[in-house]
Amino acid sequence: MTFVRTLALGATAGLVIVVIGAMPAQAASTEVRIDNFTFNPQQIAVKTGDTVTWINNDDIPHTVTSKTLAFRSKALDSDDTFSFTFTTPGSYAYFCSLHPHMTGTIVVEVAAGK
Repeated sequence: MTFVRTLALGATAGLVIVVIGAMPAQAASTEVRIDNFTFNPQQIAVKTGDTVTWINNDDIPHTVTSKTLAFRSKALDSDDTFSFTFTTPGSYAYFCSLHPHMTGTIVVEVAAGK
């Protein structure tokens, strides 16, 4: 190989490594199951940008409502889902507005590099 060609290949490989290393981490998805009048898990920790999906596995409707109304689902029938992407760090207490004894908490931490 000529010197110029070797130099060009080396520069291209270095650029690929820099671009891959600079790519942001992908946001995660987390599931909370609703079953037997409980949110499971009842408390979870996620990073900013992560999405939480609640799945109603119960045989009656439930809702997912934050105490501050930061998020609020419609009534979820059996097998319905509700998703919310958390963009602000903090602690988010929530409950089922149809069965207020059902409660949970999402703790949102700052994602690395943010």
